[in-house]
Amino acid sequence: MLSEEEKEELKAELVQLEDEITTLRQVLSAKERHLVEIKQKLGMNLMNELKQNFSRSWHDVQTTAAYKKTHETLSHAGQKATAAFSNVGTAISKKFGDMSYSIRHSISMPAMRNSPTFKSFEERVETTVTSLKTKVGGTSHGGGSFEEVLSSTAHASAQSSAGGQRRPEEEELQC
Repeated sequence: MLSEEEKEELKAELVQLEDEITTLRQVLSAKERHLVEIKQKLGMNLMNELKQNFSRSWHDVQTTAAYKKTHETLSHAGQKATAAFSNVGTAISKKFGDMSYSIRHSISMPAMRNSPTFKSFEERVETTVTSLKTKVGGTSHGGGSFEEVLSSTAHASAQSSAGGQRRPEEEELQC
């Protein structure tokens, strides 16, 4: 137990410490206001400080070994992915080119027209054409199936390559 005298001394010390803390808070507050005033005079603001802190932190991150290794690995992976996509694009372009050549030069070949690939392509084109006609509000002009459209296009191409002059109204395609 504490004696009455010790309690009084501790209470006095407590009051003195609380007063000192209050004084220090007031001094700190005044110094912070002064700091803000100086920064304003120098044109420094919170946004500039945040930018500087962010730039400094980003620079610190970029100089770490982990970042350098990750950057190198991702860069290498990106180069490989770019090469792979380029190869896929080239292969697809070649396939479409081959298909275009095959369609132009063997449009009447039953084997090609009955192939699963051609049938799938034909169905997709017919579905797309039908969908477009429906959306546009047009009705069928007796345009026929995809097969008939291809035949008429091949016939028109053959006529134009034979040197025959076509009239502008013949160039319009019916859907």
